[in-house]
Amino acid sequence: MQAAQAREKRTRPPQPAPDTARLVRRAQAGDRDAFGELYRLHVDRVFALCLRLTADRDTASLLTQDAFVRAWRNIASFRGESRLLTWLHRVAVNVVLDHRRDERRRLDRQIDLGDGGDPERHAAVPPSPVGTRRDLERAIAGLPAGARTIFTLHEIEGYRMREIAEMAGVAVGTVKAQLHRARRLLREVLT
Repeated sequence: MQAAQAREKRTRPPQPAPDTARLVRRAQAGDRDAFGELYRLHVDRVFALCLRLTADRDTASLLTQDAFVRAWRNIASFRGESRLLTWLHRVAVNVVLDHRRDERRRLDRQIDLGDGGDPERHAAVPPSPVGTRRDLERAIAGLPAGARTIFTLHEIEGYRMREIAEMAGVAVGTVKAQLHRARRLLREVLT
């Protein structure tokens, strides 16, 4: 009997906290104040994710706002099968990936027009002594954008390779290659 209950408990989706669930329902009904409260509860975590993915505070701030605008527009699609924060993270990751695609297109147009855009804008981080969290954060920030995104989603946020591939619209093999590249570059910088 206990095994069946434990199995059932593991297969049920996590239930949001009662206050969050109530706020989500109100926001889905169009209540801007309820969504504002959800924003206040989660903005710091979403910003932290955007910052880790972009390594730029200004860009992260703009993309955080874009993520919440997109979340407001799509709150009705939130079905509660995961925690709201998980859903918001997915929205934010999609916003960051869209931004990165737009930037790549803009750079490609500049290069095609002879404006001399530099596709590898992230120079390698100079080596520093191993041991501090700040060293690791600097090294991650110095990774090329694609490798940084994959590394952050997999190693820090805990997404599976298949999930990352779906979010990024690439093959799982590409995710594995980018993750391997990120780890290799980090080893080079940190040792």
